[in-house]
Amino acid sequence: MPYKDREISKMYYTMGEVSAMFDVNQSLIRFYEKEFDVLQPKKNKKGNRYFTPEDIENFKIIFHLIRDKGYTLNGAKEHLKHNMSDTKENQRVIDSLENIKKFLLEVRDEL
Repeated sequence: MPYKDREISKMYYTMGEVSAMFDVNQSLIRFYEKEFDVLQPKKNKKGNRYFTPEDIENFKIIFHLIRDKGYTLNGAKEHLKHNMSDTKENQRVIDSLENIKKFLLEVRDEL
């Protein structure tokens, strides 16, 4: 029986890991943290930020609204304030569709 790889999820991600995930500068993450109340990373005594998976999901939503959909900062704030649950559900659907696309492309490449 082959070993099944399972996705390892961490409890906390460092600022460098998050910036590498999204391919952005750390200053942009700090800026979004100041601008959006939903981003609340934990800080240790030294002031290093540690992001939870929920923080990363919220950052992904903010990043999608601003970069992909073209919202302004104020527009994204208003959208999140009034439609947070709908926006989170839409982001889950987008993530699952991207995973399906990735899987289908892998299958196509194997053929």
